[in-house]
Amino acid sequence: ELVEVNSERKVAHGSYFISTVCNFMSHEKCLKNVKIPCSCIAPSLVRVPVAHCFGPPGLYKRKFCAVCRKSLESPAFRCEVCELHVHTDCILFACSDCRQCHQDGHLDHDTYHHHWREGNLSSSARCEFCKKTCGSSEVLSGMRCEWCGILAHAACCVIVPPECTFGRLRNMILPPSCVQLFSRNFSKLHCFRISENLQTESDEDDDVDGSTQGSTKDIQISTDSSKQTLKIFDGNDAVKRNQFRLISVPRIAKNEEVVEAALRAYYINDDQQEYELQTFTQQVLLSDDVINRNDAAEDSNLGSVFRESVPEAWIIRAKPKDEEVIRIYPAWLKVGMAYVSLRVNKDSTVQSVIKEVLPLLGRQVIQRMVLDNQEPILNRLKDIRKTSIRQMNQTRFYIVENSKSIVQVNLFVGGLPPQLSPEEYTNILKEELAIKTNVVSVSHVYQAQGAVVLQISCFSEAERIYMLVKDTVVNDKPLNAVVIPAVMASKIPQNCCPLLVFVNPKSGGLKGRDLLYSFRKLLNPHQVFELTNGGPLPGFHTFSKVPSFRVLVCGGDGTVGWVLGALEEIRHKLVCSEPSVAILPLGTGNDLGRVLRWGAGYSGEDPYSILVSVDEADDVLMDRWTILLDAEEPAEGAENGIAEPEPPKIVQMNNYCGLGIDAELSLDFHHAREEEPGKFNSRFHNKGVYVKVGLQKISHTRNLHKDIKLQVDQHEVELPSIEGLIFINIPSWGSGADLWGSESDNRFEKPRIDDGLLEVVGVTGVVHMGQVQGGFRSGIRIAQGSYFRVTLLKPIPVQVDGEPWIQAPGQIIISAAGPKVLGVGFS
Repeated sequence: ELVEVNSERKVAHGSYFISTVCNFMSHEKCLKNVKIPCSCIAPSLVRVPVAHCFGPPGLYKRKFCAVCRKSLESPAFRCEVCELHVHTDCILFACSDCRQCHQDGHLDHDTYHHHWREGNLSSSARCEFCKKTCGSSEVLSGMRCEWCGILAHAACCVIVPPECTFGRLRNMILPPSCVQLFSRNFSKLHCFRISENLQTESDEDDDVDGSTQGSTKDIQISTDSSKQTLKIFDGNDAVKRNQFRLISVPRIAKNEEVVEAALRAYYINDDQQEYELQTFTQQVLLSDDVINRNDAAEDSNLGSVFRESVPEAWIIRAKPKDEEVIRIYPAWLKVGMAYVSLRVNKDSTVQSVIKEVLPLLGRQVIQRMVLDNQEPILNRLKDIRKTSIRQMNQTRFYIVENSKSIVQVNLFVGGLPPQLSPEEYTNILKEELAIKTNVVSVSHVYQAQGAVVLQISCFSEAERIYMLVKDTVVNDKPLNAVVIPAVMASKIPQNCCPLLVFVNPKSGGLKGRDLLYSFRKLLNPHQVFELTNGGPLPGFHTFSKVPSFRVLVCGGDGTVGWVLGALEEIRHKLVCSEPSVAILPLGTGNDLGRVLRWGAGYSGEDPYSILVSVDEADDVLMDRWTILLDAEEPAEGAENGIAEPEPPKIVQMNNYCGLGIDAELSLDFHHAREEEPGKFNSRFHNKGVYVKVGLQKISHTRNLHKDIKLQVDQHEVELPSIEGLIFINIPSWGSGADLWGSESDNRFEKPRIDDGLLEVVGVTGVVHMGQVQGGFRSGIRIAQGSYFRVTLLKPIPVQVDGEPWIQAPGQIIISAAGPKVLGVGFS
């Protein structure tokens, strides 16, 4: 897809050449090898344009803009799906060549070819073909395939075989041809389930791109008194949005010089003779009468555009034409840049164009197009040019086969009341969202989670429901909506085991945001899910028909428990009922990650290396436990005990369950984080808060053994004098401490994570816990078994895998859950 640049060049310094449009620099001896398309022609070389997914603006050090090629010294935008970086005032001109990550139901294209992108490569990057350095820290250089990640020089990448095998991660990537998503009416942020706050910030910045930040930069270079700065709009749409470009021209500039500067500002490489300038007045937008300064006099095109009164702004327009040349792309071709150029005039209609172009493409049957058959093509082109000449430059015409495409938008809606019937959920949606049942149906119901999946056959209705859900509350609980793709399992290669990735950006040191970006770039974005946007259920539903897949959870122990709990509830609806689960620890404790040998916590390792490690790791069986909490008395705080007792609830446990002082410290930490969440952005600070909370409770005296009764495997167990009772499933507690200890004991078996047994340990207080975490002591071994009943005689703090609460008096029953979990770890 790369061609030689034909843009005008001028000598910069000695033997260097620089493009007057995109600032591309080259040695004189290297000009013959230049393959990078200029910014003014790159959009026309993309057969199927795919928009970028820009997040909020940020500071990106030592990066360069892909449009103007200058360094990013001020806040800039980054695509959340690929490696594209652009200035705020260049974002409108970014070439829409993002990764094609799914089918849209209309154009089924082959995505197994290298997707080359000129990158901000490190200076140590090496070419896959010639093995020489192809990166630079001073300019944009070198090419990178956005799927397999191979690197090459611009001249070398055309020699590399075009077929892309997805590289080392091929067995983990969900192939784009297996994913279908009807994305019309939804932004890329919605399609890839990126948080709404990113969309809001991005939209706000888009409004000022053309008129504020971009203008400032241009004003700084036009302080010469012999020059004047002009506002240039490229059409009616730019006027309505107040998005203009500033150009600096001499005060005695001629018309054609101003037109040339205006075209260059909008990265348009057409013949300047085909365009003209209009003064910016309201009449220009309301009337077709054009103030054509070029026709003011016979030789006016030789004079200056400046007279006694200079207009505040100008609009650049395309001159009327009796004929146009359009490109028509056949949608059935999978690869290449094949198209047919056709000349159209006032008499050309859609139908006549189809008749003329089909024989040239080897097709004889008339096909249906979206455009009306009797619509004059030239009128359509004139309307687009009037709206924006830049849009006209990037307008495509596709001829498609006459096959009926069934629209099917899948929308996950969560936050509904649990345990209702499909009819009751439908009635709620009718009442709250006024859904149209003739185009909306409930395809899946998840009663335990209070969620449904809607199948919508109308784009406008899907968009309306999606936007309305965000402002809807049912039973004091806000609803949430997630656009989810459909995975066509039959198209997944036989040896492919896609990786389903869950990331909690709030865990640990808030490093999840960068991990989300990295994993979306390395994998298919449709296999990466942000847990703060709908939880884990949308991801499991998306993969429900995949015959074999693995899961990667990026977060703390609480996040891992959340995902495993959702997996347990939805397991019976998955074709792959027992996917193995890997962990990238982001939390404060990360005890499960330590046990599976994933380390004490993520500290900035290369995400690519992490994915390779997941692919190489082995499956490990691990017990899971079900905890039934049945309160026999009203919750604490009920007036005069009149309130009803709390209904029984069931939670799943993977690591440990604590009662007493252990849970009390966790509860205090939880409250502190809820009050000031912004301060809890590092593991060091989080552990410091734990220490502070613990020191405050050293002098407190409790008698937990008097407030609870313990029964193990139907036998009563007498408790020693303790302040905390802990049930442990893994040999790591409180950020890596060995609570059970390594000493042999004839009374108990050696603990394992898959032996079907839990170990029960007691601690005497905060000091004892500190000694255990320091490695000086171990806990008090109390029991080992597979079935436990704890009777609470008073309200007591309880925590399960780091999630704490106050449990009312009653019964707690702990028993083995169903199938063991397949963890991914190293032996």
